[in-house]
Amino acid sequence: MRPVRFAGLRLVHAALRRDLARLPNALRLLQPGDDAGAEALRRHWDFLTAMLTCHHEQQDVRLWPLLRRFAPELRLLVNWLEDDHHNLDHSFTRTTTLMRIGTRDPASAWPVAYAVEELTARLETHLRIEEEQLLPAMAELFAPTSRVGTLGELLDLLRLADGPGAPDALAWLLEGVAAEQIEALLAECDDLTARQWPHWQAVYSRCSAELWGAAPAGE
Repeated sequence: MRPVRFAGLRLVHAALRRDLARLPNALRLLQPGDDAGAEALRRHWDFLTAMLTCHHEQQDVRLWPLLRRFAPELRLLVNWLEDDHHNLDHSFTRTTTLMRIGTRDPASAWPVAYAVEELTARLETHLRIEEEQLLPAMAELFAPTSRVGTLGELLDLLRLADGPGAPDALAWLLEGVAAEQIEALLAECDDLTARQWPHWQAVYSRCSAELWGAAPAGE
């Protein structure tokens, strides 16, 4: 099976959209005294923001220099995307403070949910620019067999970074993906990852069901 073009980038985008779409409703449903539910939301928000930070760092450190070197016509776009990464990181940091407040005091969760929705709209603009303007240019620049932007490369970089572990990251990225697509995606990974995947998926599925319910939004 051939690598899925830029699957690492596309899966991060899809997972961010999925979770940011269902977080506001989870906040609004949070009940006073539900300390376990509040803690689960805080942990997941921290995981989500850590994944976003790693994603941005990997693009800024690895991908953007490649594009500046081999596709100088994209330099202005890449510079804007890198600057916007910093703006988004600051926005997520501010929203993290609000999440702390909203999960400690469910009475304030509704305005926090609106803040998450505003941040989601802000992020969506950035993601669409990458997908509509950058990925087509990358498809012309990099060979179909290139590992740039693939799931295998993403997992390798996560293992080297001070961020989420590969098991949690992979299960998060592949949540809701069809089984036949998962098979093709795992073909990009090392043999150990492919063998351990069923266990990682089972553990994550239990945690996800506790957080979002048996039928999470969007599935």
